[in-house]
Order: sequence, then structure tokens, then C-alpha cells
Amino acid sequence: MTKRSFGLKAIVFYKAFTAALLMVTSIALLFALKNYQYLEDFSDDYVLEGKARIIDWIVEKILNFNPKTLAFSGIGAGLYSIVTAIEAIGLWYEKRWAHILVLVLVGISIPPEIYELIKGISPIKLIVFLINVAVFWYLLRNFPKHKH
Repeated sequence: MTKRSFGLKAIVFYKAFTAALLMVTSIALLFALKNYQYLEDFSDDYVLEGKARIIDWIVEKILNFNPKTLAFSGIGAGLYSIVTAIEAIGLWYEKRWAHILVLVLVGISIPPEIYELIKGISPIKLIVFLINVAVFWYLLRNFPKHKH
């Protein structure tokens, strides 16, 4: 068994965390879609107390989405979580195809992230951008050599 570098372990952890977060998001969106009518009834019938303001805000946000948008977003997040999990597994086993996949997917995400930062900077946008640039740079510098 080979000893993995700290950088590779950090990237695998980041990818695994992202995959888990995307899967939870996918499940939540698809659950909201399945229970869309119940959420509408809940928001119409339930008198929310001041301490439950966050629930009212979440329900209102979900109900402002078109059901087709919820379905597309839920399925998209689920598929992307699977791809991200595959990236993490491939990187853990130090597969060349995983390095290429991550380089391509992270590389194509950087220009839109720059555009988003130009439109309006926020701490989360900046952190995600910096992490993705660091991942791209690290994997490019440590690209596995072709084994004969």
C-alpha cells in the first residue's frame, strides 16, 4: 500500500464531503417535490410562531420553485454527487483517470466561478473558488506519470 500525500488526502476528503452534501441536497429537493402539495397545505394552514420563522422561510423558498425545477435540481444534484464520489474513490486509489476527471471538472468550473465573483463577492464564493484553484493546481503539479 502506498503512502498518500496530505494534499491528496485533503482533496479526497473535500470531494467525499462535497458528494455527501450534494446527496443530502438531492434527497431534500426530491422529498420536497414528492411532498409539494403537503408543503403548500402546511404553509396555508399552519400558523407559525415567531421562533419558527426559519421553517416559514424554508417552506416559502421551496414553494417558490416550480416543481419541474425541483425535480431537475434534485436529479442533477444526485447525479453530480455520484460523479463526485467516483472522483474521490478514484483519487484515493490514485487512478490516472480520476486525476483527469477532476482536472477537467474543476477546470471548467473556474471561469464561471470567476464570473460569479465579479458579479458579487461573498465569503462562500471566495472560499469555494480558492479551494477549487488549489485542487486544480495541486493535481496538475502532481499528475501521475504513465506506468509502462
